Amino acid sequence: MTAINLEKPELKALRNQYGETLAALGAENPNIVVLDADLACSTQTQKFADKFPERFFNQGISEQDLINTAAGLSTAGKIPFCSTFALFAAGKGWDQIRNTVCYSGLNVKICPTHSGLSLGEDGASHQSIEDIALMRVIPGMTVIVPSDAVETDRVIRWAAEYYGPVYVRLVRPNCPVIHDDASYQLDAAMPHRIRIERGGDDITLVATGETVYHALLAAERLHKDHGIQVEVLNCLFIKPFDSETLAKSARKTGKVITVESHQVMGGLAGVVCEELSTHQPTPVRRLGTQDRFGQSGTGDALFKEYGIDWEAIYNEAVCWLKS
Repeated sequence: MTAINLEKPELKALRNQYGETLAALGAENPNIVVLDADLACSTQTQKFADKFPERFFNQGISEQDLINTAAGLSTAGKIPFCSTFALFAAGKGWDQIRNTVCYSGLNVKICPTHSGLSLGEDGASHQSIEDIALMRVIPGMTVIVPSDAVETDRVIRWAAEYYGPVYVRLVRPNCPVIHDDASYQLDAAMPHRIRIERGGDDITLVATGETVYHALLAAERLHKDHGIQVEVLNCLFIKPFDSETLAKSARKTGKVITVESHQVMGGLAGVVCEELSTHQPTPVRRLGTQDRFGQSGTGDALFKEYGIDWEAIYNEAVCWLKS
């Protein structure tokens, strides 16, 4: 169970941690190279570029070239990390990711920032809320969604050691730090194991990325106000997926709520429903964007509008348990 102060957590942007970890890894491994699509200051890959300019490549506003160049570098033994905004990486580069990177099983790490509704005021045209679905259907692709800066550091380090295509979904704003940096580790034998952030018997909340914090806050309030024991599962890995831990929790509580800053179709909710239908048929309520585009607004306002903030989770759980 997390020991952080949920009411006043430390804040840090995942993209900032990504840039810092990349720069640290660059000093440890000379085969790491970084590519960007003219957004290095936004994605924070500039931190790597400042230290290792000979291993940084600005591809310009040309996402297809970004992916194909990374693929070529990987065939020469390099470990390319490539970044741009998530909408452009997963959307404009999809053909190259599928046919060049994944079909060939190349060692390319795609780490886009600015995903999900928290992109806020940039509006629907830049809010990527379909990228998890686009990536998880490609054979051989690993899909990871960190919940805070600590997890971001660990998965970027893991990706540098793992051979194969990886998609790490990052967001723009400052996010609550919900894990202890000194003690947090990935499971060495099963890094995709679902992390049980909080145990409980009454209902299961399954969250990924930024929404893990909201799920934890909702669970805390549900216990305080109603004595409801909530189990909170943090799905860091969307693919491969730990169906065993999910099924075990669902078998115990009998009720599952998913929450994500993404379309429920094809996203976390899609994975959870697919896995439960096979391993542990259980009623599921899905919180996320419901076949809608995003819109301009603050991240907090959009989380409320689309029903994925802690209050929406809280109300959904109370309504279900009292019905």
